[in-house]
Amino acid sequence: MWPYYPDLLATPVPRYTSFPTAAEFSGAVGADEANHALRTVAGDVSLYVHIPFCEQICWYCGCNTGAANKTQRLHAYLDALHRDIAITGARLDGRVRVKRVAFGGGSPNAIAPTDFVRLVDALTLHTALDNPTWSIELDPRTLTPEWGQVLGWIGVSHASMGVQTFEPQLQAAIGRIQPDQLIVEATAMLRKAGVSSLNFDLMYGLPGQTMGHLESTLARTIELGADRIALFGYAHVPHMLPRQRRIDASALPGQDARFAMAEYGYQRLTAAGYVQIGFDHFALPHDPMAIAAREKRVRRNFQGFTDDQAPTLVGLGASAISCFDDLLVQNEKNAGRYRMLLSQDMLPANHGIRRSADDRLRGGVISELLCQGEAQVPPALLAEVAGRIAPFVERGVAALDGAMLRILPGGLPYARTVAALFDPYRQDSLRRFSSAV
Repeated sequence: MWPYYPDLLATPVPRYTSFPTAAEFSGAVGADEANHALRTVAGDVSLYVHIPFCEQICWYCGCNTGAANKTQRLHAYLDALHRDIAITGARLDGRVRVKRVAFGGGSPNAIAPTDFVRLVDALTLHTALDNPTWSIELDPRTLTPEWGQVLGWIGVSHASMGVQTFEPQLQAAIGRIQPDQLIVEATAMLRKAGVSSLNFDLMYGLPGQTMGHLESTLARTIELGADRIALFGYAHVPHMLPRQRRIDASALPGQDARFAMAEYGYQRLTAAGYVQIGFDHFALPHDPMAIAAREKRVRRNFQGFTDDQAPTLVGLGASAISCFDDLLVQNEKNAGRYRMLLSQDMLPANHGIRRSADDRLRGGVISELLCQGEAQVPPALLAEVAGRIAPFVERGVAALDGAMLRILPGGLPYARTVAALFDPYRQDSLRRFSSAV
Protein backbone atom coordinates (compact mmCIF):
# COMPACT_ATOMS: atom_id res chain seq x y z
CA MET A 1 0.00 0.00 0.00
CA TRP A 2 1.14 3.54 -0.73
CA PRO A 3 1.41 5.69 2.42
CA TYR A 4 -0.79 8.78 2.11
CA TYR A 5 0.71 12.07 3.28
CA PRO A 6 -1.52 14.83 1.87
CA ASP A 7 0.76 17.58 3.17
CA LEU A 8 3.59 16.28 0.97
CA LEU A 9 1.29 16.46 -2.07
CA ALA A 10 -0.26 19.84 -1.31
CA THR A 11 1.81 21.87 -3.78
CA PRO A 12 1.02 21.48 -7.50
CA VAL A 13 4.17 20.60 -9.45
CA PRO A 14 5.18 20.38 -13.14
CA ARG A 15 5.19 17.13 -15.08
CA TYR A 16 8.82 17.89 -16.08
CA THR A 17 8.68 17.00 -19.73
CA SER A 18 11.55 19.47 -19.90
CA PHE A 19 13.84 21.34 -17.57
CA PRO A 20 13.49 24.23 -17.25
CA THR A 21 9.77 23.90 -17.90
CA ALA A 22 7.86 25.87 -20.51
CA ALA A 23 6.69 28.16 -17.70
CA GLU A 24 10.17 29.71 -17.79
CA PHE A 25 10.19 30.41 -21.54
CA SER A 26 10.49 34.05 -22.62
CA GLY A 27 10.86 36.13 -25.75
CA ALA A 28 14.59 36.49 -25.06
CA VAL A 29 15.03 33.32 -27.12
CA GLY A 30 13.57 33.05 -30.59
CA ALA A 31 14.23 32.63 -34.31
CA ASP A 32 17.91 33.62 -34.26
CA GLU A 33 18.73 31.07 -31.58
CA ALA A 34 16.65 28.40 -33.32
CA ASN A 35 18.41 29.13 -36.61
CA HIS A 36 21.85 28.69 -35.04
CA ALA A 37 20.85 25.50 -33.25
CA LEU A 38 19.38 23.94 -36.40
CA ARG A 39 22.46 24.80 -38.44
CA THR A 40 24.89 23.29 -35.93
CA VAL A 41 23.12 20.18 -34.64
CA ALA A 42 24.43 16.82 -35.87
CA GLY A 43 23.79 13.12 -35.29
CA ASP A 44 20.50 11.43 -34.43
CA VAL A 45 17.43 13.66 -34.37
CA SER A 46 13.73 13.08 -33.77
CA LEU A 47 10.96 15.16 -35.32
CA TYR A 48 7.66 16.16 -33.75
CA VAL A 49 4.94 17.43 -36.12
CA HIS A 50 2.03 19.29 -34.50
CA ILE A 51 -1.50 19.34 -35.94
CA PRO A 52 -3.45 21.82 -33.74
CA PHE A 53 -6.93 20.75 -34.81
CA CYS A 54 -9.64 18.33 -33.68
CA GLU A 55 -13.01 17.63 -35.26
CA GLN A 56 -14.54 17.72 -31.77
CA ILE A 57 -13.09 19.62 -28.82
CA CYS A 58 -13.17 17.77 -25.48
CA TRP A 59 -13.92 19.90 -22.45
CA TYR A 60 -11.02 18.62 -20.34
CA CYS A 61 -8.30 19.03 -22.97
CA GLY A 62 -5.20 21.12 -22.27
CA CYS A 63 -3.70 20.78 -25.76
CA ASN A 64 -3.12 23.68 -28.13
CA THR A 65 -5.94 22.79 -30.50
CA GLY A 66 -8.98 24.24 -32.22
CA ALA A 67 -11.96 22.94 -34.17
CA ALA A 68 -11.21 21.64 -37.67
CA ASN A 69 -14.49 22.98 -39.02
CA LYS A 70 -13.14 25.68 -41.34
CA THR A 71 -11.63 24.10 -44.43
CA GLN A 72 -9.82 27.23 -45.59
CA ARG A 73 -8.12 27.72 -42.21
CA LEU A 74 -7.05 24.07 -42.08
CA HIS A 75 -5.60 24.14 -45.59
CA ALA A 76 -3.79 27.42 -44.88
CA TYR A 77 -2.22 25.85 -41.82
CA LEU A 78 -1.06 22.81 -43.78
CA ASP A 79 0.50 25.08 -46.42
CA ALA A 80 2.45 26.84 -43.65
CA LEU A 81 3.47 23.52 -42.12
CA HIS A 82 4.86 22.38 -45.47
CA ARG A 83 6.91 25.59 -45.60
CA ASP A 84 8.09 25.00 -42.02
CA ILE A 85 9.29 21.52 -43.01
CA ALA A 86 11.12 22.91 -46.03
CA ILE A 87 13.00 25.75 -44.34
CA THR A 88 13.78 23.72 -41.22
CA GLY A 89 15.00 20.79 -43.30
CA ALA A 90 17.29 23.10 -45.27
CA ARG A 91 18.94 24.22 -42.04
CA LEU A 92 19.41 20.66 -40.79
CA ASP A 93 21.19 19.92 -44.06
CA GLY A 94 22.91 16.51 -44.27
CA ARG A 95 24.45 16.40 -40.80
CA VAL A 96 21.57 14.64 -39.09
CA ARG A 97 19.83 11.29 -39.19
CA VAL A 98 16.11 11.41 -38.43
CA LYS A 99 15.41 8.25 -36.42
CA ARG A 100 11.86 8.94 -35.26
CA VAL A 101 8.90 11.00 -36.46
CA ALA A 102 5.93 11.65 -34.16
CA PHE A 103 2.67 13.31 -35.19
CA GLY A 104 0.67 14.87 -32.37
CA GLY A 105 -1.95 17.48 -31.68
CA GLY A 106 -4.78 18.05 -31.38
CA SER A 107 -5.61 15.06 -33.48
CA PRO A 108 -3.53 14.40 -36.58
CA ASN A 109 -6.48 12.49 -38.03
CA ALA A 110 -8.44 15.76 -38.04
CA ILE A 111 -6.82 16.26 -41.46
CA ALA A 112 -7.58 14.10 -44.50
CA PRO A 113 -5.50 10.93 -45.00
CA THR A 114 -4.26 12.33 -48.32
CA ASP A 115 -3.02 15.47 -46.54
CA PHE A 116 -1.18 13.25 -44.07
CA VAL A 117 0.52 11.42 -46.96
CA ARG A 118 1.59 14.78 -48.40
CA LEU A 119 3.20 15.69 -45.07
CA VAL A 120 5.09 12.39 -45.04
CA ASP A 121 6.22 13.09 -48.63
CA ALA A 122 7.45 16.55 -47.57
CA LEU A 123 9.41 15.08 -44.67
CA THR A 124 10.93 12.51 -47.02
CA LEU A 125 11.93 15.25 -49.47
CA HIS A 126 13.28 17.83 -47.04
CA THR A 127 14.74 15.87 -44.09
CA ALA A 128 17.28 13.06 -43.79
CA LEU A 129 14.98 10.21 -42.79
CA ASP A 130 17.00 7.18 -41.67
CA ASN A 131 14.48 4.33 -41.51
CA PRO A 132 12.61 6.16 -38.74
CA THR A 133 10.06 4.85 -36.29
CA TRP A 134 6.69 6.48 -37.11
CA SER A 135 4.22 7.29 -34.34
CA ILE A 136 0.91 9.13 -34.24
CA GLU A 137 -1.78 10.29 -31.81
CA LEU A 138 -5.31 9.44 -32.93
CA ASP A 139 -8.90 10.29 -32.08
CA PRO A 140 -10.88 7.04 -32.45
CA ARG A 141 -14.09 8.99 -33.09
CA THR A 142 -12.83 10.12 -36.49
CA LEU A 143 -10.61 7.18 -37.45
CA THR A 144 -11.88 6.11 -40.87
CA PRO A 145 -10.90 2.95 -42.81
CA GLU A 146 -8.88 5.15 -45.17
CA TRP A 147 -6.66 6.10 -42.24
CA GLY A 148 -5.97 2.43 -41.53
CA GLN A 149 -4.83 1.95 -45.13
CA VAL A 150 -2.57 5.01 -45.05
CA LEU A 151 -0.97 4.14 -41.71
CA GLY A 152 -0.21 0.64 -43.00
CA TRP A 153 1.27 1.98 -46.23
CA ILE A 154 3.57 4.41 -44.39
CA GLY A 155 4.60 1.82 -41.81
CA VAL A 156 3.38 3.48 -38.63
CA SER A 157 4.27 1.13 -35.76
CA HIS A 158 3.38 3.28 -32.73
CA ALA A 159 -0.03 4.81 -32.11
CA SER A 160 -1.77 6.40 -29.14
CA MET A 161 -5.54 6.69 -28.77
CA GLY A 162 -7.37 9.04 -26.46
CA VAL A 163 -9.73 6.70 -24.60
CA GLN A 164 -9.90 8.36 -21.15
CA THR A 165 -12.80 6.19 -19.89
CA PHE A 166 -15.22 3.55 -21.18
CA GLU A 167 -18.04 4.80 -18.91
CA PRO A 168 -20.80 6.56 -20.94
CA GLN A 169 -21.83 8.89 -18.10
CA LEU A 170 -18.25 10.01 -17.54
CA GLN A 171 -17.75 10.53 -21.26
CA ALA A 172 -20.79 12.82 -21.25
CA ALA A 173 -19.39 14.71 -18.25
CA ILE A 174 -16.16 15.56 -20.11
CA GLY A 175 -17.59 16.07 -23.59
CA ARG A 176 -16.10 12.97 -25.22
CA ILE A 177 -18.73 10.45 -26.33
CA GLN A 178 -17.19 7.34 -27.88
CA PRO A 179 -19.00 3.99 -27.53
CA ASP A 180 -17.09 0.85 -26.60
CA GLN A 181 -17.57 -0.61 -30.10
CA LEU A 182 -15.79 2.40 -31.59
CA ILE A 183 -12.66 1.63 -29.56
CA VAL A 184 -12.90 -2.05 -30.48
CA GLU A 185 -13.09 -1.26 -34.18
CA ALA A 186 -10.28 1.33 -34.01
CA THR A 187 -8.04 -1.13 -32.16
CA ALA A 188 -8.67 -3.86 -34.73
CA MET A 189 -8.02 -1.42 -37.59
CA LEU A 190 -4.69 -0.29 -36.13
CA ARG A 191 -3.55 -3.85 -35.49
CA LYS A 192 -4.41 -4.77 -39.08
CA ALA A 193 -2.43 -1.72 -40.26
CA GLY A 194 0.67 -3.03 -38.48
CA VAL A 195 0.67 -0.98 -35.27
CA SER A 196 2.66 -3.09 -32.81
CA SER A 197 2.84 -0.59 -29.94
CA LEU A 198 -0.62 0.75 -29.15
CA ASN A 199 -1.13 3.14 -26.24
CA PHE A 200 -4.41 4.00 -24.51
CA ASP A 201 -4.59 7.33 -22.70
CA LEU A 202 -6.77 6.91 -19.59
CA MET A 203 -7.76 9.31 -16.82
CA TYR A 204 -8.69 9.19 -13.16
CA GLY A 205 -10.11 12.01 -11.06
CA LEU A 206 -12.91 12.70 -13.56
CA PRO A 207 -16.20 14.30 -12.44
CA GLY A 208 -18.45 11.65 -10.90
CA GLN A 209 -15.84 8.92 -11.32
CA THR A 210 -15.88 6.10 -8.77
CA MET A 211 -13.42 3.32 -8.10
CA GLY A 212 -15.84 0.96 -9.85
CA HIS A 213 -15.69 3.09 -12.98
CA LEU A 214 -11.91 2.97 -12.98
CA GLU A 215 -11.90 -0.78 -12.35
CA SER A 216 -14.11 -1.49 -15.37
CA THR A 217 -12.13 0.85 -17.65
CA LEU A 218 -8.83 -0.80 -16.71
CA ALA A 219 -10.32 -4.27 -17.12
CA ARG A 220 -11.58 -3.38 -20.61
CA THR A 221 -8.24 -1.85 -21.56
CA ILE A 222 -6.41 -4.98 -20.48
CA GLU A 223 -8.91 -7.12 -22.38
CA LEU A 224 -8.34 -5.13 -25.58
CA GLY A 225 -4.58 -5.68 -25.23
CA ALA A 226 -3.18 -2.14 -25.14
CA ASP A 227 0.62 -2.44 -25.22
CA ARG A 228 1.05 0.81 -23.32
CA ILE A 229 -1.18 2.70 -20.92
CA ALA A 230 -0.82 6.28 -19.76
CA LEU A 231 -2.96 6.77 -16.65
CA PHE A 232 -3.21 10.50 -16.02
CA GLY A 233 -4.85 12.38 -13.19
CA TYR A 234 -7.29 14.96 -14.56
CA ALA A 235 -6.03 18.50 -13.88
CA HIS A 236 -8.91 20.96 -13.41
CA VAL A 237 -7.53 24.44 -14.18
CA PRO A 238 -10.43 26.41 -15.73
CA HIS A 239 -8.62 29.70 -15.04
CA MET A 240 -6.05 28.54 -17.61
CA LEU A 241 -8.34 26.46 -19.85
CA PRO A 242 -11.75 28.16 -20.26
CA ARG A 243 -13.21 25.08 -22.00
CA GLN A 244 -13.00 23.26 -18.64
CA ARG A 245 -15.70 25.57 -17.24
CA ARG A 246 -18.23 23.22 -18.80
CA ILE A 247 -17.11 20.50 -16.37
CA ASP A 248 -18.95 20.25 -13.04
CA ALA A 249 -16.19 20.95 -10.52
CA SER A 250 -18.47 19.99 -7.61
CA ALA A 251 -18.45 16.39 -8.87
CA LEU A 252 -14.66 16.04 -8.94
CA PRO A 253 -13.19 13.41 -6.57
CA GLY A 254 -11.18 14.76 -3.63
CA GLN A 255 -7.44 14.37 -3.20
CA ASP A 256 -7.78 11.24 -1.07
CA ALA A 257 -10.02 9.58 -3.69
CA ARG A 258 -7.60 10.55 -6.47
CA PHE A 259 -4.73 9.04 -4.49
CA ALA A 260 -6.68 5.80 -4.02
CA MET A 261 -7.46 5.67 -7.76
CA ALA A 262 -3.81 6.14 -8.71
CA GLU A 263 -2.81 3.40 -6.29
CA TYR A 264 -5.47 1.03 -7.57
CA GLY A 265 -4.40 1.69 -11.16
CA TYR A 266 -0.81 0.80 -10.29
CA GLN A 267 -1.81 -2.40 -8.48
CA ARG A 268 -4.29 -3.53 -11.14
CA LEU A 269 -1.97 -2.97 -14.09
CA THR A 270 1.17 -4.42 -12.55
CA ALA A 271 -0.85 -7.47 -11.42
CA ALA A 272 -1.92 -7.87 -15.07
CA GLY A 273 1.73 -8.02 -16.14
CA TYR A 274 2.35 -4.41 -17.12
CA VAL A 275 5.73 -2.90 -16.30
CA GLN A 276 5.67 0.40 -14.43
CA ILE A 277 7.25 3.25 -16.43
CA GLY A 278 7.94 6.30 -14.31
CA PHE A 279 4.96 7.44 -12.25
CA ASP A 280 1.96 7.15 -14.58
CA HIS A 281 2.86 4.96 -17.58
CA PHE A 282 2.74 1.19 -18.01
CA ALA A 283 3.85 -1.18 -20.77
CA LEU A 284 3.60 -4.88 -21.49
CA PRO A 285 6.95 -6.71 -21.18
CA HIS A 286 7.36 -7.13 -24.96
CA ASP A 287 6.90 -3.42 -25.70
CA PRO A 288 10.01 -1.33 -26.56
CA MET A 289 9.20 0.96 -23.62
CA ALA A 290 9.28 -1.93 -21.13
CA ILE A 291 12.52 -3.19 -22.65
CA ALA A 292 14.01 0.30 -22.30
CA ALA A 293 12.89 0.36 -18.67
CA ARG A 294 14.65 -2.92 -17.94
CA GLU A 295 17.79 -1.56 -19.56
CA LYS A 296 17.43 1.82 -17.78
CA ARG A 297 17.13 3.67 -21.10
CA VAL A 298 13.80 5.41 -20.51
CA ARG A 299 14.02 9.14 -21.11
CA ARG A 300 11.65 12.05 -20.74
CA ASN A 301 10.91 14.77 -23.29
CA PHE A 302 7.97 16.83 -24.50
CA GLN A 303 6.21 13.65 -25.56
CA GLY A 304 6.43 12.25 -22.03
CA PHE A 305 8.25 9.03 -21.19
CA THR A 306 10.00 7.61 -24.23
CA ASP A 307 12.47 4.97 -25.34
CA ASP A 308 13.72 7.42 -27.99
CA GLN A 309 17.47 7.85 -27.57
CA ALA A 310 17.99 10.78 -29.97
CA PRO A 311 19.48 13.70 -28.00
CA THR A 312 17.75 16.34 -30.15
CA LEU A 313 14.03 16.85 -30.79
CA VAL A 314 12.99 19.26 -33.54
CA GLY A 315 9.43 20.59 -33.40
CA LEU A 316 7.45 21.47 -36.51
CA GLY A 317 4.13 23.26 -36.43
CA ALA A 318 2.43 25.87 -34.26
CA SER A 319 3.41 25.62 -30.55
CA ALA A 320 5.85 22.73 -31.23
CA ILE A 321 8.92 22.75 -28.99
CA SER A 322 12.46 21.92 -30.07
CA CYS A 323 14.92 20.56 -27.52
CA PHE A 324 18.66 20.99 -28.01
CA ASP A 325 21.38 20.36 -25.45
CA ASP A 326 21.67 24.01 -24.40
CA LEU A 327 18.43 25.43 -25.78
CA LEU A 328 14.67 24.92 -25.56
CA VAL A 329 12.68 26.90 -28.12
CA GLN A 330 8.98 26.96 -28.96
CA ASN A 331 7.19 27.98 -32.14
CA GLU A 332 4.48 30.63 -32.22
CA LYS A 333 1.38 29.17 -30.55
CA ASN A 334 -1.27 31.09 -32.49
CA ALA A 335 -1.95 29.34 -35.80
CA GLY A 336 -2.66 32.63 -37.59
CA ARG A 337 0.58 34.28 -36.54
CA TYR A 338 2.42 31.02 -37.26
CA ARG A 339 1.11 31.14 -40.84
CA MET A 340 2.11 34.78 -41.19
CA LEU A 341 5.73 34.11 -40.16
CA LEU A 342 6.05 31.19 -42.56
CA SER A 343 4.55 33.27 -45.39
CA GLN A 344 7.66 35.46 -45.03
CA ASP A 345 9.99 32.42 -44.93
CA MET A 346 10.80 33.18 -41.29
CA LEU A 347 11.39 30.49 -38.69
CA PRO A 348 8.32 30.58 -36.42
CA ALA A 349 10.25 30.11 -33.15
CA ASN A 350 9.49 33.04 -30.85
CA HIS A 351 10.21 32.09 -27.24
CA GLY A 352 12.23 29.67 -25.17
CA ILE A 353 15.15 29.49 -22.76
CA ARG A 354 18.88 28.84 -22.83
CA ARG A 355 19.85 25.90 -20.63
CA SER A 356 22.78 26.82 -18.40
CA ALA A 357 25.24 24.24 -17.09
CA ASP A 358 23.31 24.34 -13.79
CA ASP A 359 20.01 23.78 -15.63
CA ARG A 360 21.46 20.73 -17.37
CA LEU A 361 22.81 19.37 -14.10
CA ARG A 362 19.49 19.78 -12.28
CA GLY A 363 17.56 18.55 -15.30
CA GLY A 364 19.64 15.39 -15.31
CA VAL A 365 18.82 14.68 -11.66
CA ILE A 366 15.11 15.35 -12.21
CA SER A 367 15.01 13.13 -15.28
CA GLU A 368 16.80 10.25 -13.54
CA LEU A 369 14.45 10.43 -10.55
CA LEU A 370 11.36 10.33 -12.75
CA CYS A 371 12.61 7.78 -15.29
CA GLN A 372 14.77 5.46 -13.19
CA GLY A 373 13.55 6.16 -9.66
CA GLU A 374 17.00 7.15 -8.45
CA ALA A 375 19.70 9.69 -9.11
CA GLN A 376 23.27 10.42 -8.08
CA VAL A 377 23.16 13.96 -6.68
CA PRO A 378 26.31 16.14 -6.78
CA PRO A 379 27.43 17.15 -3.25
CA ALA A 380 26.75 20.89 -3.61
CA LEU A 381 23.25 20.26 -4.93
CA LEU A 382 22.56 17.68 -2.24
CA ALA A 383 23.60 20.15 0.46
CA GLU A 384 21.25 22.75 -1.02
CA VAL A 385 18.16 20.51 -0.90
CA ALA A 386 18.98 18.33 2.13
CA GLY A 387 16.53 20.14 4.40
CA ARG A 388 13.71 19.88 1.88
CA ILE A 389 14.36 16.18 1.28
CA ALA A 390 14.31 15.33 5.00
CA PRO A 391 10.48 15.02 5.37
CA PHE A 392 10.35 12.53 2.52
CA VAL A 393 13.18 10.46 3.97
CA GLU A 394 11.72 10.56 7.48
CA ARG A 395 8.38 9.24 6.22
CA GLY A 396 9.95 6.44 4.22
CA VAL A 397 9.03 7.51 0.69
CA ALA A 398 12.62 8.35 -0.29
CA ALA A 399 16.05 7.22 0.88
CA LEU A 400 19.52 8.73 0.79
CA ASP A 401 22.54 6.44 0.54
CA GLY A 402 25.48 8.78 0.41
CA ALA A 403 24.88 10.84 -2.72
CA MET A 404 22.35 8.37 -4.15
CA LEU A 405 18.74 9.49 -3.78
CA ARG A 406 16.09 6.81 -4.35
CA ILE A 407 12.34 6.89 -4.57
CA LEU A 408 11.21 3.91 -2.47
CA PRO A 409 8.46 1.55 -3.71
CA GLY A 410 5.78 3.27 -1.64
CA GLY A 411 7.05 6.68 -2.69
CA LEU A 412 6.09 6.48 -6.35
CA PRO A 413 3.23 9.03 -6.08
CA TYR A 414 5.71 11.48 -4.54
CA ALA A 415 8.24 11.26 -7.38
CA ARG A 416 7.26 14.55 -9.05
CA THR A 417 7.21 16.35 -5.71
CA VAL A 418 10.69 15.05 -4.83
CA ALA A 419 11.95 16.01 -8.29
CA ALA A 420 10.59 19.54 -7.80
CA LEU A 421 12.89 20.00 -4.81
CA PHE A 422 15.75 20.42 -7.30
CA ASP A 423 13.89 23.08 -9.30
CA PRO A 424 14.95 26.59 -8.18
CA TYR A 425 12.32 28.16 -10.42
CA ARG A 426 9.60 26.53 -8.31
CA GLN A 427 10.71 27.54 -4.82
CA ASP A 428 9.18 31.01 -4.89
CA SER A 429 6.92 30.67 -7.92
CA LEU A 430 3.19 31.37 -7.85
CA ARG A 431 2.61 29.56 -11.15
CA ARG A 432 -0.01 26.84 -11.05
CA PHE A 433 0.60 23.30 -12.15
CA SER A 434 -1.31 20.05 -11.86
CA SER A 435 -1.73 18.04 -8.68
CA ALA A 436 1.15 15.61 -8.10
CA VAL A 437 -1.42 12.76 -7.99
